[in-house]
Amino acid sequence: MRGGEMATLVVDVGGNNVKLRCEGYDERRKAPTGPDYRPGQLVADVQRLATGWNYTRISIGCPGPVAGNRVVRELVNLGPGWREFDFEKAFGVPVRLVNDAVMQAIGSYEGGKMLFLGLGTGLGNTMIVDGTIIPMELGHLPYRKDRTYEDYVGNRGLESRGRARWEAHVHKVVRLFQEALLIDDVVLGGGNARKLKELPPGCRIGDNENAFIGGFRLWDDQA
Repeated sequence: MRGGEMATLVVDVGGNNVKLRCEGYDERRKAPTGPDYRPGQLVADVQRLATGWNYTRISIGCPGPVAGNRVVRELVNLGPGWREFDFEKAFGVPVRLVNDAVMQAIGSYEGGKMLFLGLGTGLGNTMIVDGTIIPMELGHLPYRKDRTYEDYVGNRGLESRGRARWEAHVHKVVRLFQEALLIDDVVLGGGNARKLKELPPGCRIGDNENAFIGGFRLWDDQA
Protein backbone atom coordinates (compact mmCIF):
# COMPACT_ATOMS: atom_id res chain seq x y z
CA MET A 1 0.00 0.00 0.00
CA ARG A 2 1.45 3.33 -1.04
CA GLY A 3 1.76 6.21 1.42
CA GLY A 4 -1.55 8.06 1.87
CA GLU A 5 -3.58 5.36 0.10
CA MET A 6 -6.72 4.13 1.85
CA ALA A 7 -7.49 0.40 1.90
CA THR A 8 -10.66 -1.22 3.23
CA LEU A 9 -10.94 -4.50 5.08
CA VAL A 10 -14.42 -6.00 4.60
CA VAL A 11 -15.84 -8.32 7.26
CA ASP A 12 -19.00 -10.28 6.39
CA VAL A 13 -20.50 -11.85 9.53
CA GLY A 14 -22.92 -14.75 9.06
CA GLY A 15 -24.59 -17.37 11.20
CA ASN A 16 -22.07 -20.02 10.11
CA ASN A 17 -18.91 -18.14 9.10
CA VAL A 18 -17.19 -14.77 9.16
CA LYS A 19 -15.51 -13.97 5.82
CA LEU A 20 -12.81 -11.38 5.13
CA ARG A 21 -11.40 -9.66 2.08
CA CYS A 22 -8.99 -6.73 1.90
CA GLU A 23 -8.45 -4.27 -0.95
CA GLY A 24 -5.24 -5.01 -2.79
CA TYR A 25 -5.27 -8.75 -2.02
CA ASP A 26 -6.88 -11.63 -3.92
CA GLU A 27 -7.13 -14.04 -0.98
CA ARG A 28 -10.37 -14.59 0.97
CA ARG A 29 -10.16 -15.75 4.59
CA LYS A 30 -12.82 -17.10 6.96
CA ALA A 31 -13.52 -18.59 10.39
CA PRO A 32 -16.56 -20.40 11.84
CA THR A 33 -19.20 -18.56 13.90
CA GLY A 34 -22.28 -20.15 15.50
CA PRO A 35 -25.08 -19.58 18.04
CA ASP A 36 -22.70 -18.56 20.86
CA TYR A 37 -20.42 -16.34 18.74
CA ARG A 38 -19.75 -12.98 20.42
CA PRO A 39 -18.32 -9.63 19.27
CA GLY A 40 -15.11 -10.10 21.25
CA GLN A 41 -14.54 -13.34 19.35
CA LEU A 42 -15.13 -11.49 16.09
CA VAL A 43 -12.52 -8.88 16.96
CA ALA A 44 -9.98 -11.59 17.85
CA ASP A 45 -10.76 -13.59 14.67
CA VAL A 46 -10.50 -10.55 12.40
CA GLN A 47 -7.19 -9.47 13.92
CA ARG A 48 -5.81 -12.99 13.54
CA LEU A 49 -7.15 -13.59 10.02
CA ALA A 50 -6.05 -10.18 8.72
CA THR A 51 -2.43 -10.71 9.73
CA GLY A 52 -0.18 -9.53 6.88
CA TRP A 53 -2.85 -7.35 5.28
CA ASN A 54 -2.43 -3.56 5.31
CA TYR A 55 -5.72 -1.73 5.81
CA THR A 56 -6.75 1.67 7.15
CA ARG A 57 -10.50 1.18 7.71
CA ILE A 58 -13.05 -1.60 8.14
CA SER A 59 -16.53 -2.30 6.76
CA ILE A 60 -18.59 -4.80 8.77
CA GLY A 61 -21.86 -6.42 7.71
CA CYS A 62 -23.67 -8.21 10.54
CA PRO A 63 -27.00 -10.11 10.59
CA GLY A 64 -29.15 -7.70 12.58
CA PRO A 65 -30.52 -4.15 12.79
CA VAL A 66 -27.92 -1.36 12.81
CA ALA A 67 -28.28 2.37 13.49
CA GLY A 68 -25.67 5.00 14.25
CA ASN A 69 -22.85 2.55 13.52
CA ARG A 70 -24.02 0.25 16.35
CA VAL A 71 -26.08 -2.94 16.52
CA VAL A 72 -29.36 -1.86 18.14
CA ARG A 73 -30.51 -5.21 19.53
CA GLU A 74 -29.04 -8.63 20.17
CA LEU A 75 -28.63 -10.86 17.14
CA VAL A 76 -31.02 -13.78 16.73
CA ASN A 77 -28.58 -16.32 15.29
CA LEU A 78 -25.41 -15.40 17.22
CA GLY A 79 -24.38 -15.08 20.88
CA PRO A 80 -24.93 -12.12 23.25
CA GLY A 81 -23.04 -8.86 23.60
CA TRP A 82 -23.56 -7.30 20.15
CA ARG A 83 -25.92 -4.51 21.15
CA GLU A 84 -24.07 -1.17 21.31
CA PHE A 85 -20.65 -2.85 20.99
CA ASP A 86 -18.08 -0.24 19.89
CA PHE A 87 -16.18 -1.86 17.01
CA GLU A 88 -14.29 1.32 16.17
CA LYS A 89 -12.81 1.42 19.66
CA ALA A 90 -12.06 -2.32 19.60
CA PHE A 91 -10.24 -2.22 16.24
CA GLY A 92 -8.63 1.20 16.59
CA VAL A 93 -9.43 2.25 13.00
CA PRO A 94 -12.49 3.87 11.35
CA VAL A 95 -15.36 1.37 11.04
CA ARG A 96 -18.60 1.47 9.08
CA LEU A 97 -21.11 -1.06 10.38
CA VAL A 98 -24.24 -2.04 8.44
CA ASN A 99 -26.66 -4.92 8.26
CA ASP A 100 -25.17 -7.74 6.18
CA ALA A 101 -28.09 -7.64 3.75
CA VAL A 102 -27.49 -3.92 3.25
CA MET A 103 -23.85 -4.57 2.42
CA GLN A 104 -24.66 -7.25 -0.14
CA ALA A 105 -27.51 -5.18 -1.57
CA ILE A 106 -25.17 -2.22 -2.16
CA GLY A 107 -22.83 -4.54 -4.04
CA SER A 108 -25.72 -5.95 -6.11
CA TYR A 109 -27.46 -2.70 -7.01
CA GLU A 110 -27.87 -1.79 -10.68
CA GLY A 111 -30.41 1.04 -10.39
CA GLY A 112 -34.15 1.56 -9.91
CA LYS A 113 -36.10 -0.02 -7.07
CA MET A 114 -34.38 -3.20 -5.90
CA LEU A 115 -35.23 -5.63 -3.09
CA PHE A 116 -32.46 -7.84 -1.77
CA LEU A 117 -33.40 -11.05 0.05
CA GLY A 118 -30.66 -13.09 1.70
CA LEU A 119 -31.63 -16.76 1.94
CA GLY A 120 -29.32 -18.05 4.62
CA THR A 121 -29.47 -18.76 8.34
CA GLY A 122 -32.30 -16.24 8.49
CA LEU A 123 -33.86 -13.90 5.91
CA GLY A 124 -31.74 -10.82 5.32
CA ASN A 125 -33.48 -8.01 3.47
CA THR A 126 -33.06 -4.45 2.34
CA MET A 127 -34.40 -2.20 -0.39
CA ILE A 128 -32.59 0.41 -2.46
CA VAL A 129 -34.71 3.02 -4.24
CA ASP A 130 -32.93 5.27 -6.76
CA GLY A 131 -29.73 4.95 -4.76
CA THR A 132 -31.30 5.46 -1.32
CA ILE A 133 -30.75 2.53 1.07
CA ILE A 134 -33.77 1.40 3.10
CA PRO A 135 -32.80 -1.22 5.71
CA MET A 136 -35.69 -3.47 6.76
CA GLU A 137 -36.47 -6.38 9.07
CA LEU A 138 -39.16 -8.13 7.02
CA GLY A 139 -37.93 -11.56 8.08
CA HIS A 140 -39.31 -11.16 11.61
CA LEU A 141 -42.85 -10.21 10.52
CA PRO A 142 -45.58 -12.83 10.99
CA TYR A 143 -46.23 -14.99 7.93
CA ARG A 144 -48.25 -18.15 8.75
CA LYS A 145 -49.43 -19.96 11.90
CA ASP A 146 -47.76 -17.46 14.25
CA ARG A 147 -44.45 -18.08 12.46
CA THR A 148 -42.32 -15.48 10.73
CA TYR A 149 -41.12 -15.24 7.14
CA GLU A 150 -37.69 -16.23 8.41
CA ASP A 151 -39.10 -19.41 9.98
CA TYR A 152 -40.32 -20.54 6.56
CA VAL A 153 -37.62 -19.40 4.12
CA GLY A 154 -34.54 -19.35 6.37
CA ASN A 155 -32.49 -22.42 7.29
CA ARG A 156 -35.09 -23.62 9.79
CA GLY A 157 -37.70 -23.82 7.05
CA LEU A 158 -35.37 -25.62 4.67
CA GLU A 159 -34.33 -28.19 7.26
CA SER A 160 -37.79 -28.84 8.71
CA ARG A 161 -39.88 -28.82 5.52
CA GLY A 162 -37.46 -30.09 2.89
CA ARG A 163 -36.16 -28.36 -0.22
CA ALA A 164 -39.32 -28.58 -2.37
CA ARG A 165 -41.69 -27.10 0.23
CA TRP A 166 -39.09 -24.52 1.23
CA GLU A 167 -38.77 -23.45 -2.43
CA ALA A 168 -42.56 -23.13 -2.75
CA HIS A 169 -42.57 -20.74 0.20
CA VAL A 170 -39.67 -18.75 -1.27
CA HIS A 171 -41.71 -18.25 -4.45
CA LYS A 172 -44.78 -17.20 -2.46
CA VAL A 173 -42.87 -14.82 -0.21
CA VAL A 174 -41.11 -13.18 -3.16
CA ARG A 175 -44.44 -12.68 -4.92
CA LEU A 176 -45.98 -11.11 -1.78
CA PHE A 177 -43.09 -8.67 -1.42
CA GLN A 178 -43.15 -7.79 -5.13
CA GLU A 179 -46.86 -6.99 -4.96
CA ALA A 180 -46.65 -5.07 -1.68
CA LEU A 181 -43.53 -3.03 -2.43
CA LEU A 182 -43.91 -2.55 -6.22
CA ILE A 183 -40.38 -3.80 -6.87
CA ASP A 184 -38.54 -3.53 -10.22
CA ASP A 185 -35.73 -5.96 -9.39
CA VAL A 186 -35.33 -8.74 -6.80
CA VAL A 187 -31.89 -10.11 -5.97
CA LEU A 188 -31.73 -13.42 -4.11
CA GLY A 189 -28.48 -13.86 -2.21
CA GLY A 190 -27.23 -15.90 0.70
CA GLY A 191 -25.94 -19.44 0.83
CA ASN A 192 -29.28 -21.10 0.06
CA ALA A 193 -30.23 -19.07 -3.02
CA ARG A 194 -28.48 -21.54 -5.34
CA LYS A 195 -30.55 -24.41 -3.94
CA LEU A 196 -33.57 -23.09 -5.84
CA LYS A 197 -34.41 -25.32 -8.81
CA GLU A 198 -36.29 -22.45 -10.47
CA LEU A 199 -36.02 -18.73 -9.86
CA PRO A 200 -39.21 -16.80 -9.05
CA PRO A 201 -40.24 -14.44 -11.89
CA GLY A 202 -38.48 -11.06 -11.79
CA CYS A 203 -35.55 -12.37 -9.74
CA ARG A 204 -31.83 -12.77 -10.29
CA ILE A 205 -29.23 -14.60 -8.24
CA GLY A 206 -26.77 -12.45 -6.34
CA ASP A 207 -23.13 -13.34 -5.93
CA ASN A 208 -21.64 -13.68 -2.43
CA GLU A 209 -18.74 -11.60 -3.77
CA ASN A 210 -21.18 -8.68 -3.88
CA ALA A 211 -20.98 -8.40 -0.09
CA PHE A 212 -17.32 -7.46 -0.44
CA ILE A 213 -18.10 -5.06 -3.29
CA GLY A 214 -20.73 -3.43 -1.09
CA GLY A 215 -18.24 -3.15 1.76
CA PHE A 216 -15.79 -1.32 -0.50
CA ARG A 217 -18.56 0.96 -1.81
CA LEU A 218 -19.48 2.01 1.75
CA TRP A 219 -16.44 4.31 1.64
CA ASP A 220 -17.03 5.76 -1.85
CA ASP A 221 -17.57 9.23 -0.36
CA GLN A 222 -14.01 9.10 0.98
CA ALA A 223 -12.31 7.26 -1.88
